[in-house]
Amino acid sequence: MPHGAEVIPQLAEHKLKAFSETTRSMELIAATIEKQRVDTVIIATPHNLRLKRSIGVILTEFTEGTLRTENASVQIRFKCDRVLAETLLKEAEEAKLPVAGVNYGTSEGESSCMPMDWGTLIPLWFLKSHSSKLQVVMVTPSREIPLQTLVEFGTLIAQAADKHGAKVAFVASADQAHTHRKSGPYGFHSDSMQFDQLVVDMIRQNRLEDVLNVDEQLVENAKPDSIWQMAILLGILKKVPMQAKLLSYQAPTYFGILCAAYTLE
Repeated sequence: MPHGAEVIPQLAEHKLKAFSETTRSMELIAATIEKQRVDTVIIATPHNLRLKRSIGVILTEFTEGTLRTENASVQIRFKCDRVLAETLLKEAEEAKLPVAGVNYGTSEGESSCMPMDWGTLIPLWFLKSHSSKLQVVMVTPSREIPLQTLVEFGTLIAQAADKHGAKVAFVASADQAHTHRKSGPYGFHSDSMQFDQLVVDMIRQNRLEDVLNVDEQLVENAKPDSIWQMAILLGILKKVPMQAKLLSYQAPTYFGILCAAYTLE
């Protein structure tokens, strides 16, 4: 699921039509998660804690956030699944992965609440509209560690979820290339379209393992924030094989946005 603010209708303003295809796909994913009666969503975000050479596992009791534009705002709050988070942290520590358990505010209670980044809030806003009972686990992959390490972390997510016993969904919060427009903050590079097409092809062909072979210079030129979360998803797929379905791809502004669903059916 992508995380451009414009996919939320209340925040889209004059860009509502340009992002409408992605908005519909986000709603479809949320409806699918509701239909599957998911108890907990584990979400990997690139915009929360940026821990150097470490994967963060958030251990707070709650997470809450507000996203504002000039004329509107949205706010959500979720209870966190601390039992699953602690299980995942333990599994990763035993596997000697570079992980850190993170609390915020107080050790427990209402003030044990991790502030939401936009990479978390925007996907969860759609999920909240379909279910108020969902619990959340947030993880924050580091860009300084090998992708293969994140793949291994993904296998541990599947392992921890299996031990947990509840129904768990995983969300890779990810925007694609960020160099589609000269007017954007990262300028234009022709590799932006090449990178996004590679990701589209990976999903259409159900070959997410190709993410491990993407050229580093292509990543540098295209400036996506997706491959780290996709590597985690790849690890999950190694434990729980699923079928990919591309729901939409757009590049209405300087960054590419893509929605895909991986399901057992």
